[in-house]
Amino acid sequence: MAITAAMVKELRDTTGAGMMDAKKALTETDGDMEAAIDWLRTKGLAKAAKKSGRTAAEGLVAVEVTDGAGVAVEVNSETDFVAKNADFQNMVASFAKAAIGVTDLDALNAADVDGKSVADTLTAKIATIGENMALRRMARLEGDTVVSYVHNAAAPGMGKIGVLVALTGGDEAFGRQVAMHVAAANPASLGADDLDPAVVEKERQVQIDIARESGKPEQVIEKMIEGRMKKFLADVTLLGQAFVVNPDLTVEAAAKEAGATITGFVRLEVGEGIEKAEEDFAAEVAKVANKG
Repeated sequence: MAITAAMVKELRDTTGAGMMDAKKALTETDGDMEAAIDWLRTKGLAKAAKKSGRTAAEGLVAVEVTDGAGVAVEVNSETDFVAKNADFQNMVASFAKAAIGVTDLDALNAADVDGKSVADTLTAKIATIGENMALRRMARLEGDTVVSYVHNAAAPGMGKIGVLVALTGGDEAFGRQVAMHVAAANPASLGADDLDPAVVEKERQVQIDIARESGKPEQVIEKMIEGRMKKFLADVTLLGQAFVVNPDLTVEAAAKEAGATITGFVRLEVGEGIEKAEEDFAAEVAKVANKG
């Protein structure tokens, strides 16, 4: 596979690796971006990359909480201009209210909003505003206490990141602190037991390769891997992370001090995991020129 300058740039932007290292990594992995990231990490040339960090789609996430149940709903638009439109925001808020009474996206699309289904309401709004939109996903969380938080709020209850946290004991003030932590730290799971085994195994393999590159004896390597995996789990699980409000404590320890048990969380970020096709500027100019 031909390695393009754009691929090298994307890998450099993602990992912070040098140009020649990025090119070599892509060459060694036949242009596979994720494999190239792991190759760079194995050689000690890059840190772990958050592959879901690129947010190409626009829109809003809205949250709604009622009687121990919370929902977060993501509605996408093509431009941020539309996301700031009051009509769009009112529609998103109505979808979040409708989501409280359902359990999945199909049911939400069929739910009633002012005499029309959510799906029909969205279709009508697309025709009115003249821009493509999509009800992309929803998440539901239940618990003794459910607290919500919105980061980069565009209007009450909606913004670029929506978080729900469920807890027993403690109070809403502590729950909100945890929700703010979730927005900032983006944990992959509540605890080690909830983490995708494939993610754990992939990280373990990367750490084995890194450790073997050191040339140390096998017994030493095993201890190195054990320590690094423990750190990895602390970095990616909510309960193991250092609490942003008090970094001397883990979130789990802070919850214990607050008399609370965190039972679950939801974090939706606008456009997370969606990548928009990008052209370089020269290609874009050439395309416009050819149309003339």
